[in-house]
Amino acid sequence: MPFVRITIGRETLADDPSGKKATMSSKVAAAIAEATGLPEREISIVFDEVDARNWYVGRTDVETLRSRSQQEAT
Repeated sequence: MPFVRITIGRETLADDPSGKKATMSSKVAAAIAEATGLPEREISIVFDEVDARNWYVGRTDVETLRSRSQQEAT
């Protein structure tokens, strides 16, 4: 039985957490089912939501990286 853990920034889901998780899990389960031939009911998916300020890329948290990116875009 495949087990998939998706770690995602909480802010990415903020406007519709349940809807976005349902969409992602449906697509992930379908892809695994297609690739393996297993029924989707045997595929487990868990979401770990992490605040951007607690997720680091190198020495910088994602919240800061996003802020810098937005500033550069304007």
